[in-house]
Amino acid sequence: MNPLLARLNPYPFERWRELTRGLVPNPALRSINLGIGEPKHPAPALLEEALVANLKSLAAYPATAGEPALREACAAWLGRRYGITVDAASQVLPVLGSREALFSFAQTVIDPTRESATVVCPNPFYQIYEGAALLAGARTAFAPSDPARNFAADWSAIDDATWATTQLLYVCSPGNPTGAVMPLDEWARLFELSDRHGFVIASDECYSEIYFRDEAPLGGLEAAAKLGRSDFRNLVAFTSLSKRSNVPGLRSGFVAGDAALLKAFLLYRTYHGSAMSPLVQRASVAAWNDEAHVVANREAYRQKFAAVTPRLAGVLDVALPDAGFYLWAAVPGGNDVAYAQGLLAQYNVTVLPGSLLARSAQGRNPGAGRVRMALVAPLEECLEAADRIVSYTESLTR
Repeated sequence: MNPLLARLNPYPFERWRELTRGLVPNPALRSINLGIGEPKHPAPALLEEALVANLKSLAAYPATAGEPALREACAAWLGRRYGITVDAASQVLPVLGSREALFSFAQTVIDPTRESATVVCPNPFYQIYEGAALLAGARTAFAPSDPARNFAADWSAIDDATWATTQLLYVCSPGNPTGAVMPLDEWARLFELSDRHGFVIASDECYSEIYFRDEAPLGGLEAAAKLGRSDFRNLVAFTSLSKRSNVPGLRSGFVAGDAALLKAFLLYRTYHGSAMSPLVQRASVAAWNDEAHVVANREAYRQKFAAVTPRLAGVLDVALPDAGFYLWAAVPGGNDVAYAQGLLAQYNVTVLPGSLLARSAQGRNPGAGRVRMALVAPLEECLEAADRIVSYTESLTR
């Protein structure tokens, strides 16, 4: 067996199952799950129609690089969304959802023969980053979120010696679970560090289309273009239809950026067996070419957050995030695991303890004392969950 498998940590949901083993939720109340970030809004009809219309395409082997029509649709979307120009043939690759690509990208760019190969991650973070780093033979370093800056990652917590051994930096903006969006000056700092030390930046942007203010979140490629880095050197952005179009089961996304990195990534993928089905590719073209369903989806989230956040803010330390579909709430008493266990037992509402989404680094676990709430269910269900959370929280202070 690969000895690196022993370095992997249990996934947060696996740890939560162990922490709730034997716990019996209140049977008088229906179960409401805010713990998993799985979109629940209906998939757009245009995708279903495109899938049905292209069933005969299943008779052909797909190319790993994807059909030109898909790469061109992705490039055109980047142009409309971020005002940037990319070459569809050399700077775009379709992937089987951002999760698969975030993992396999590390296997492409990490050189484990170099001493102390390091991957830097935000903290808390999407655990795929850590698993990808460990299975690539690297070690991890973590930049904690900063509550004073709406939970943006504090990159200054990474010392110069660590940056000097860094080969890959994972950025998540908008962030999971905090919803923080990186501003342009922060991107400029990371690009300067990348130039100085030669590491690659993987920008996870799967939540980019769910936001609550008029200005759309800044993307990594957009930031690079604004800063005169139109070749996107040492930068690859990852995006997906899962959240944007409510189709997590489609497993469709794309990566874009540095052409040299994507050439190497394509070589890896031809052996990895990660070609996207022609059926999925053609449905994806329809999705990337349409914005009406994205606007409607975003409005549905805005309505939920506008209704739920003020209710919870009356009893919890919680505020509207920059973007994404999570609330990142501090709990009374500071014990996030005990709070989530009690909420499930007494009110049959599942939230995810924040400490499970982070690692202890720099002397603390930056997720401790907080819970992540995914507002993915219908509005009425989210409001019912909020009322139960309010009742439970008030009961703790009586």
